[in-house]
Amino acid sequence: MKGAFYGLKITQASLILISFVCATVLILAWTKTTFLTSLIPSQSSTVLLNPEIPPDLTDGAVSEKVLEGKNSSKEAGRDKVAVVGSEKALGGKNSSIESDRDKEEPVRLSSSESTIKEEPSKNLVTDDKKKEIPPSITGSESDKLLEAKNSSKPAEKDVVGTRSSKQSKSSSTLTEKKGCNYAKGKWVIDDSRPLYSGFGCKQWLSSMWACRLTQRTDFEYEKLRWQPKECRMEEFMGSKFLKRMQDKTLAFIGDSLGRQQFQSLMCMVTGGEERHDVLDVGKEYGLVKARGSVRPDGWAYRFPITNTTILYYWSASLCDLEPLDPSNPATDYAMHLDRPPAFLHRFLHKFDVLVLNTGHHWNRGKLNANRWIMYVGGLPNTNRKIASISGAKNFTVYSIVRWVNSRLPKYPGLKAFFRSISPRHFFHGDWNTGGTCDNTTPLSGGKEVLLDESSDHLASGAVNGTDVKLLDITALSELRDEGHISRYSIKATPGVQDCLHWCLPGLPDTWNEILFAQL
Repeated sequence: MKGAFYGLKITQASLILISFVCATVLILAWTKTTFLTSLIPSQSSTVLLNPEIPPDLTDGAVSEKVLEGKNSSKEAGRDKVAVVGSEKALGGKNSSIESDRDKEEPVRLSSSESTIKEEPSKNLVTDDKKKEIPPSITGSESDKLLEAKNSSKPAEKDVVGTRSSKQSKSSSTLTEKKGCNYAKGKWVIDDSRPLYSGFGCKQWLSSMWACRLTQRTDFEYEKLRWQPKECRMEEFMGSKFLKRMQDKTLAFIGDSLGRQQFQSLMCMVTGGEERHDVLDVGKEYGLVKARGSVRPDGWAYRFPITNTTILYYWSASLCDLEPLDPSNPATDYAMHLDRPPAFLHRFLHKFDVLVLNTGHHWNRGKLNANRWIMYVGGLPNTNRKIASISGAKNFTVYSIVRWVNSRLPKYPGLKAFFRSISPRHFFHGDWNTGGTCDNTTPLSGGKEVLLDESSDHLASGAVNGTDVKLLDITALSELRDEGHISRYSIKATPGVQDCLHWCLPGLPDTWNEILFAQL
């Protein structure tokens, strides 16, 4: 037919030819046309997904942490890549990227924010790449996918991954300063010890605890210093302590081991030297010797140079003791297991640092000798669960710690500590049945504590979940059986040794060094 081309009219053939030419031009030009590339991304600019993304991610795990990524040399300082990676995905990264991840301050995205930085030609995923996306993060979670920057240098490529909530938690702690576990460490010899002379400090130190004044001849125990394993403990200096405690009051409340710690601190602060400028302020706290008493219920001293007060109050059980018949000298005492000592209740507002302890008076012999009768709720105890000595002690320790903790919001400047129990070292019997502690070789039972948790489970359990801190001295003291008074007491009684109290200078000095470090 005239005017036909393979059965087509000339006009039809012309239109087909023109369409083919236009399509060819369009295909050749699409990668170089800004408008078209915004609609149809080039293959080189699609997001590369890490094929190791685990399939069990949750919504919270995907967007929990966002870190600033490294840019290529051409784009440095301009683009930021959000990296949300699991430990597995980040495992292939070099050490410099790991270091940067720890240094960066994580940025938490709100639910309305996308983790993708929108840029033309870099915000879509090709169909074949979509197959690599785990089902748990497709659909509504597609806005949480992260774009990986590609550089000419393979070492500079960023990785897109995921981070589990567990790893995220542990990673974030790397940027936080960990508190030191002063109870974990070892004993070392230090020729610069002791911190004060065993022949001096007579102004504060009871002669019965000054082993240099007895017939004891070995004093290697004085040269031992405690060295924490994972941190460095600040060296104690009396001037530093007074400056840190300027215009403050530190109170020890507890048994005779608390009294030893009090006397130790007085010797440490003064260097064992006579200090006539230090004031006896016991009357301010009612700490005066009553008629017929062997000693007052405590002592209080003030250093005028810094207005620092250090005091001790005797409360062996940490219970409130109330005479049932005040007019009768031989009266029994209500031992209120659920009440703090009246002294503590009355003067707590004046304290800035409080150190509590109890333990060794919790035995039937002590209770009977002191005529203490257990009371709870203002009445004689009828609860069989706390009728035993151990049950009553546990109940009291938890009660006093909770009471102090309940008062801390009212006194925000108060730092409260509960000191763990000081160990006894009676061998071959008890204190009244021939028990001894004759060892004079330091650290014969070991020199190192590797426990992460306190060996005093009662004390650590009581402070757990409160703002009362644990002064943990039990395990490190357990290694020091050579440091007791032993048979060298002033009033030596045949067959009786003191394997409970410590020679001073000695172990309680370490307790105060740890306390000083924790202030």
